Amino acid sequence: MGAFIVFVAVAAPLLAPRDPLKADFRRMTRPPDAQNFFGTDQVGRDTLSRVIYGARTSLFVAFSAVLLGTTVGSVWGLACGYLRGRFDLVSQRIMEILQSFPDLILAMAISMAIGTGLPAVIIAIAITRIPFGGRVIRSVALSIREMAYVEAGRASGASSARVMTYHVLPQCIAPYLVLASTHLGVAIVIEAALGFLGVGVPPPTPTWGNMLADSITALVPPWWLVLFPGLAITITVLAFNLLGDGIRDTLDPRLSPAFLRLVTGSGRTQPVAAAPTETPAPSLTISGVRP
Repeated sequence: MGAFIVFVAVAAPLLAPRDPLKADFRRMTRPPDAQNFFGTDQVGRDTLSRVIYGARTSLFVAFSAVLLGTTVGSVWGLACGYLRGRFDLVSQRIMEILQSFPDLILAMAISMAIGTGLPAVIIAIAITRIPFGGRVIRSVALSIREMAYVEAGRASGASSARVMTYHVLPQCIAPYLVLASTHLGVAIVIEAALGFLGVGVPPPTPTWGNMLADSITALVPPWWLVLFPGLAITITVLAFNLLGDGIRDTLDPRLSPAFLRLVTGSGRTQPVAAAPTETPAPSLTISGVRP
């Protein structure tokens, strides 16, 4: 499902039946019919085309923000876990301050501070992802730095940057991939919420959040202007959450079938029960006759 959503976003110019920005004042707020499968909005724009193009905007923002924020947080956490000391102490206090704010409130404050627009939304969402990546990768680096091969690298005279790059960093790739795939759904929800509140990507760029915001301008919102963008957000978030769970199950050795069989003991061979010894049949003797 995630691959299909990405395909729809990439191939939006080919899949969209109409121009998402072209208004048709003769068909304003029309329900779904044979001409417009998802209906039209208040100025006659095709809802289906806007939902398809909204996938392109939402996925671009989510991928860019998660890639930027998780990468910065992971590098920061790697340095904190390996270097320790005062740098780690100050960094953890900064991450705690960032985590003390709800993600949406922090992203809204940053977006309003630096201005609206696509780059501002990406930066705002990326900052909310930094402490999560930093905390997880720091815990991995703390355990890896005590390994024997890391001690051997330090004993051989390698610099801290070289040890972190060649010995600690490769062990952090699997947690990084799990973090990035899991945070995609959260980033999509934050982007849609910012667009709904009016501090996200400005109109007329079609986004799912902007479409939901446009639907509440009427006294009674048309159901098709609420259902289809909301359904697109729900399906996309669910797809990427399931993708993150699948990547975690694949890359985590503790969740592999071999490890689970070892822990539960289901793969151990059961001892073969000894065959019961046969009791000898009683010998028949004829009275009066000795054998």
